[in-house]
Amino acid sequence: MTINSAHSILPAATSETIMQFPCEVPVTVIGRQVEGLVQAISECVHSIITDFDARTIEMRPSKAGTYLAVAFTVTANSMLQLEHLNEVLKAHPLVKYVL
Repeated sequence: MTINSAHSILPAATSETIMQFPCEVPVTVIGRQVEGLVQAISECVHSIITDFDARTIEMRPSKAGTYLAVAFTVTANSMLQLEHLNEVLKAHPLVKYVL
């Protein structure tokens, strides 16, 4: 069965209608646990979101200690800003995953 979007009870979803900006967005970045990972992530985030508060960073090592999950919260002003942040983080050589 195909549902025609013109008859949907939900409004047409666009990136600007799904989220109300500015908003706080939790982000987790995973990389190999190496020296400089957290600093590199912080610099990437700060390059896109200038008022980024690095005090929101929480770190969780993997069970074997090979990887480090770096979690933080950003205040995003637009979906475009979030997409740019995602691209910049994913492009960094120390980053394996961005969630």
